[in-house]
Parts: sequence; structure tokens; C-alpha cells
Amino acid sequence: MQFMLSWKITPGDYIACAKRFIETGGADVEGITTIGRWHAPGSSYGWHLVEGTPEAVANQAAAWNPYITLEITPVITDEVAAPAVASVLE
Repeated sequence: MQFMLSWKITPGDYIACAKRFIETGGADVEGITTIGRWHAPGSSYGWHLVEGTPEAVANQAAAWNPYITLEITPVITDEVAAPAVASVLE
């Protein structure tokens, strides 16, 4: 399953979060595969698209919890969404 993790670095934690990111490369926890990661330059915001189980995503969130707040949203592709959308048009 794919999840979009939208993060915001908590005030006062930017330096500690940046150091951890540089040291670890933002490594995923076991059970997570990164599809893509995007940063908003000059801000504390970013997005991380991952594939994994809900449990692994919870572990990923817990691993970064000291530095960021997260909004986690399950997401699906157009190919998966289209049949559901089409069904309401019939």
C-alpha cells in the first residue's frame, strides 16, 4: 500500500532534524520503500511517498516523531481510482 507522508519540522528542531537526515540519508525503517521524497526549499515542509504496511508506516512515523509532525494519507494511483470513479457514472 502507498502512503503520502507530509511533514513539518517542529519549531526549534530544524538543526537536529537536518543533522539526522544528513547522517542517515533519511533511511527507511524495515518494511518501507521510498518511491520519492520532495522538500520545499526555504521551509520546514516536505513530502515522502512510500510503499509499505500500515505497521511499517507507523514505525517510520515514530522514528522521526522527535523532530517532525506528520500527516499520513493512504494514496492510490489513477489506474486504481479510475474504475471506482467510473462506477458512479453508470
